[in-house]
Amino acid sequence: MDPESGFCHRQGKRETWRTVLILAYQSLGVVYGDLSTSPLYVYKSTFAEDIQHSETNEEIYGVLSFVFWTLTLIPLLKYVLIVLRADDDGEGGTFALYSLLCRHARLNAIPNSQSDDEELSDYKKDVVMNPIENSFGSGLKSTLERHRLLQKFLLVLALIGTCMVIGDGVLTPAISVFSAVSDVEVPIACVILIGLFSLQHFGTHKVGFLFAPIIVTWLFSISSIGLYNIIHWNPHIYRALSPVYMYKFLKKTQKGGWMSLGGILLCITGSEAMFADLGHFSQLSIQAAFTVVVYPALVLAYMGQAAYLSKHHVISNDFPIGFYVSVPGKHTSIESFSLTFVIPSNRRPTDMKTLTEKLRWPVSVIAILAAVVGSQAIITGTFSIIKQCHALGCFPRVKIVHTSTKIHGQIYIPEINWILMFLCLAVTIGFRDTKHLGNASGLAVITVMLVTTCLMSLVIVLCWHRSTFLAIGFVLFFGTIEALYFSASLIKFTEGAWFPVVLSFIFFTIMYVWHYGTLKKYEFDIQNKVSINWLLSLGSSLGIVRVHGIGLIHTELVSGIPAIFSHFVTNLPAFHQVLVFLCVKSLPVPHIKPEERFLVGRIGPKEFQLYRCIVRYGYRDFHKDDTEFEKDLVCSIAEFIRTKGFQDIPGKDEKKMSVPTTPSTHVDGIVMCDDPMDYDIEVRGTSGLKEIKEMVSPHVTEPRKRVRFVVPESPRIDEDAKQELKDLMEAREAGIAYIVGHAHVCAKRGSNVIKKLAVNFFYDLLSRNCREVAYPVSVPHATCLEVGMRYHV
Repeated sequence: MDPESGFCHRQGKRETWRTVLILAYQSLGVVYGDLSTSPLYVYKSTFAEDIQHSETNEEIYGVLSFVFWTLTLIPLLKYVLIVLRADDDGEGGTFALYSLLCRHARLNAIPNSQSDDEELSDYKKDVVMNPIENSFGSGLKSTLERHRLLQKFLLVLALIGTCMVIGDGVLTPAISVFSAVSDVEVPIACVILIGLFSLQHFGTHKVGFLFAPIIVTWLFSISSIGLYNIIHWNPHIYRALSPVYMYKFLKKTQKGGWMSLGGILLCITGSEAMFADLGHFSQLSIQAAFTVVVYPALVLAYMGQAAYLSKHHVISNDFPIGFYVSVPGKHTSIESFSLTFVIPSNRRPTDMKTLTEKLRWPVSVIAILAAVVGSQAIITGTFSIIKQCHALGCFPRVKIVHTSTKIHGQIYIPEINWILMFLCLAVTIGFRDTKHLGNASGLAVITVMLVTTCLMSLVIVLCWHRSTFLAIGFVLFFGTIEALYFSASLIKFTEGAWFPVVLSFIFFTIMYVWHYGTLKKYEFDIQNKVSINWLLSLGSSLGIVRVHGIGLIHTELVSGIPAIFSHFVTNLPAFHQVLVFLCVKSLPVPHIKPEERFLVGRIGPKEFQLYRCIVRYGYRDFHKDDTEFEKDLVCSIAEFIRTKGFQDIPGKDEKKMSVPTTPSTHVDGIVMCDDPMDYDIEVRGTSGLKEIKEMVSPHVTEPRKRVRFVVPESPRIDEDAKQELKDLMEAREAGIAYIVGHAHVCAKRGSNVIKKLAVNFFYDLLSRNCREVAYPVSVPHATCLEVGMRYHV
C-alpha cells in the first residue's frame, strides 16, 4: 500500500483467490446494499396506479420478464462485463471516465497541464492491450482538442451525471427506509434517517464490519422466501422469463404499461455503485459477488413475489402489492396455506398461524437494517464524487475529513452530509409514499446510466482504440433500452420526477458557476503574469531589499511570475533571499506516486535564488497536513540544486524542471536535519554520506532551529552548488514566510447581465461562504501574509 496516499496499487499484481473472496465478501455490504433492497419497492411502484393486477396474470408475468431482462442486460452485461473494465487506474464513476478522456484527448477542466505531467507513470494507461488504431478515433481526438465548445459539452455531460448521483444520494435513503417501514408512520422513518446521517462522522470503517453480514442475511432471506413462494405457489413461474411476455404485457396494457416502466426501472437502482466504488475493491471481486451471490438472489426474490401474486389477485388494502405481502405473516390466511401443503395432525391451525406470524417481523428488522446499509453506500459514494469534482475545480471548497487511515477513499464532508439529511427529510415528509419517491429516484438513476453510456462510447474509441462500429453498437443497444426507461420516467415529471431535475439544476448551477469563475480567475493570472525578461532586467537583487529567510508564494500558475508578486514588491520593495513559487494542482488521475509528486525548476540565473515547485496530486489523493511536507519541499529544492543545478542554461531555466527525490520516498537522497539546540548534530546510521556544515548563525537571545543537509558522497557537487546549498540552509534556518494571494473576482466593465450575475453575485456568494483555500502544509498565522488583489474578468 502506498504509505502516503493510502491506495493499494493492484495494477499488475495477480490477486489470489483468498484476496478475491475477502474483497467480494466486503463488497456485498458496501456496493450492493442499494441494489439488494430494491425488491422492497419495485412491484409496489410498478402496480401503484398505471396497471392493475388481473386474473390472467399477463401483467405480473410481463413485469417479471421486464425485471429479469433488465437485471441481466444492465447490471450484468453492461456494468459487470464491460464498464468495469474502463477503470481509471482502479477508480470508477462518472468523473473517472471524464478524467480518462481528459488524459487521452488532452482535455482539462483547468488548463494548467504540462508536458511533464504526461511523463507520470500513471498518467496514461491503456486499458486494453495491443490497441487498434483507427482513423475515426484519431479524427475525433483532434476534433475534441481543437473545439472548446465540444470540450464544454463533455464537461456539462459529466456534471449532469454527477448532479444526478447527488440527487440519487438524497432519494435512495428516503425510498429505502420509507419502504422498509411502510407500515409505520412517517415520523419513524424520519427518526431513522436522522440517526443515519448523524452517524456519518464516525466513518464507514468503524461500522463496516456490520455491513456485509447484514446484506448477506438479507439476500439469504429474500432468496429463501422467493424459493419458498416458487415451490408452494407457482413452480412454473420460470416460463414468465421468456421475452414473449414482455410483448404480451405491452400489447395489453399499452400506454399504462409503458408508464409503469418507471417502477420496473427501480430494480437496477444501485448498479452505478458497482462502478463508482471500484476503487475500494477490484474488478474480479465485484464481478464475482454480483454473478455468484447478488444476481441469483435477486432473481429468486422477484420470481418468488411474482409466483405469490399469480395466485393472489385480491390483495387487502392493509397489505398492497409489494414485498411484505409475499412474506409469510399475519396477513396470510390459513386457507391459503391449506392449498399448498397438509398440516400435520399433531399441529393445530392456531399453531401454524402463530408460526407464520413470527416470520414477518424478523424480516422487517433485517429489511430496515439492509435499507440503512444501502443508504450508507450511496451517501459515501456522494462524498467521493464531490471530492473528485472539488479536486478538478468543479465544486466549491468544502471540508473533507478522512475517516480511515488505510482507505483514503472513505471520507466525510460535514456540509454535504447535513444538506443531504435536510433534503432527504424534506422529500420523505413531502412525498409520503413510494410512488412519488420511486418516480424521482428512477429518473435520477437512468440519467446517470445514459451519461455513462455516452462517455463509455468515447472511451471505447479514444482510450481502448476499438472499432467505431463497436462504440456505435454499444450506444445503440444500451442507449435504446435506457432511453425507453428514461421516457417512461420523464412522463412522470409532475408526479415526483421533477424533484431530481430541479435539484440537479441547482447543483449544476453551483458547480458550473464555480468552475467558470475559477477558470476566468486562472485566465486572468495567465494574461497578467510578469514576464521572465522583466525579472531578469532587475538584476540579482530584483531591485528590492533581500532579507533572510524563504518566501513561499502560493500561486496557481505553472509558468511565469504571478501578478501578485509584482503587486507586492511595487508597494513593499523588500523580499526574502530565497523565493519559491509554489503551485499545488490536481491532475485528472486518481493517484500520483509520492516519488513523482514534486516538480522543481529554477527561475532566472542561480544568483537570483528563485525556484518554482509544482506539487501534483490526484483527484483521490490525501493532502498531507504536517511538517513532513515542508521538509520534503526544502529537500526537493536541495536535491534539484545537487543533481540538476549545474545543467541550467540562463534564460531557459524555467523550462527545465525535474522530479527530485525527497526524504519520505528515497533514503539515498539529501536529508535535512534540524534541532533547536546550538550544538552540532551527529547523524548516525548514514554510512556513505557526508555533511555540509551549516553557516554559523549570529548569536540571538533565544536558540533558533539550526539546519543542515546531509548529502550522498556520489555524485560529487561543485563549489557553486555547495554555496547555493549553504544559502538555502541559512534561509531555512531563518524561517519560512507564507505569502498567500486573496483575489476579489468581479466582472469587467462592458460584461453582459448574465456574466455580471454569475460572477458578481453567485461566484462571489460561493467564495465568501465556502471554506478557505486548503494548503498541503499548515500555514502559521504569525508568518502568513495575505495579499489582496482585484481581478476584473
